[in-house]
Amino acid sequence: MKSLLRASVAAVVALTLTTFSAAAENVLKWGAQRDVVSLDPYSYGDTFTIAVLNHVYEGLVRYDEKLQIAPALATSWEVVSPTVWRFHLRDGVKFHDGAPFTADDVIASLTRVSDPASPLRGNLPAYKGATKVDDHTVEINTTPNYPLLLNDLTNIVIFDKEWLVSNHAEAPTDVGKGVEGYATSHANGTGPFKVVSRKPDAETVFEVSKDWWDKPKHNIDKIIFTPIASSATRVAALLSAEIDFTNSAPLQDIPRLQASSGIKVLASNELRTVFFVFNRTDKTIASDVTDKNPMNDIKVRQAMYQSIDIDALQKKVMRGLSRNTGSMVAPAIPGYADALDSRLPYDPDAAKKLLAEAGYPNGFSFSFVCENDGYVNEEEICQAVSSMWARVGLKANLDVAPTSLQTAKFESGKFDVGILGWANEPMIDSFSILVQVVHSKVGTSGVFNWGGWNYPEVDALIDSAGKELDREKRLGFQTQALMKVKEDIAFMPLHQQPMAWAMGPNIESIVQLTDNKPRFWLTMMK
Repeated sequence: MKSLLRASVAAVVALTLTTFSAAAENVLKWGAQRDVVSLDPYSYGDTFTIAVLNHVYEGLVRYDEKLQIAPALATSWEVVSPTVWRFHLRDGVKFHDGAPFTADDVIASLTRVSDPASPLRGNLPAYKGATKVDDHTVEINTTPNYPLLLNDLTNIVIFDKEWLVSNHAEAPTDVGKGVEGYATSHANGTGPFKVVSRKPDAETVFEVSKDWWDKPKHNIDKIIFTPIASSATRVAALLSAEIDFTNSAPLQDIPRLQASSGIKVLASNELRTVFFVFNRTDKTIASDVTDKNPMNDIKVRQAMYQSIDIDALQKKVMRGLSRNTGSMVAPAIPGYADALDSRLPYDPDAAKKLLAEAGYPNGFSFSFVCENDGYVNEEEICQAVSSMWARVGLKANLDVAPTSLQTAKFESGKFDVGILGWANEPMIDSFSILVQVVHSKVGTSGVFNWGGWNYPEVDALIDSAGKELDREKRLGFQTQALMKVKEDIAFMPLHQQPMAWAMGPNIESIVQLTDNKPRFWLTMMK
């Protein structure tokens, strides 16, 4: 009897301790608009996915709280020659499975991300190869005088070579092409948190890594990441404390959230510019014009531009929180100039005249591909613009679906008009959009040249910028390139999109930067 009593008491004590321990944990519940596309940060150039996975994986360098480049897995570096950078690696770092971090891991990771089949190869446009000097020293070879390698490396995370090899994951995955692998659903980084469970489109759980090499500036024990596509459901979850944080507070609900007790909203404009892209190949994808592609006529592109009432879009769809622009890059991005920011006036009558001059007095139809879980209020943007185009005779066949479905269409060029947003990360420099989006698809350039546009004179300016160490000269080349594509209406800028974070009373402090990336290793809970 005494034995049974002792066992019962022990069980109660154990249960009490377990309950107390669970209650004492600082668990941050993050409700996002969508899921990450993969646990492999190399699987697609998706800023949001990479931002989430930056809690698990790290690069040789990173951006600090002022968006300045700082040491991470490398402690220092120097330029050995015009084509060689030497990096000294941090000693004593361990991956989440306990394996030590060495130069072999850096070489394997650079080889994987620069593979011709890697969707992220464009993030290393000047990379030529890497050499191991010793276990904690690596040399990276680039094209001559390339000025932005450190900026690039902030987004190139490091994998454990042995983990890749043992799991047959050396080859890159590709979300857009449906190529998956072990790294798609498993993770092993060196970062402040580690993945402990994963249910795609339902829940991903991260736990603090107590062996992290850095000194933590947070008190979080666990992050529960839940995609909640419905804006109304996301807001309800925040108000009822089912989640503590969302990085995608619906614009229409900001006044309500601001008026709610215990809820704090951080709203501003991020670096990302949202713009339309055109199919510039010989034929349209889905149009009643079959003998040629109307998008190749500048008069058509100008008509589409001048059909958009940007002020109405800003006021009604973006709730007055976006920043209208005529530029492909935000003012904070090097290479921006005030002259880039002017817009063609909204003028439907002029648009109709231009269409008639181009040979389309009754307009024409075309496919218009958008996402319903991508940029802020993207579906509403596309619906509103479709209506504006209809007023001048342009018939947009609106195709709206989740990112998971639309990515393949964009990458294969199966659209006539599409939407794209670019924050110029990780470079935080206009060379990013120029080399990855504007440049012709050649080698590591033009990875996001989805529509086959081709401007040789602009390519030459971009190539010149990519080997110019003088900052002012380099930015001069880049501004010229941006001006040339602006004058030809190669793309159609809309706005810098707003970012709105909302958090409940359990969060004491958080860092919000203009790159719109939550950094929970800098977050304190109450």
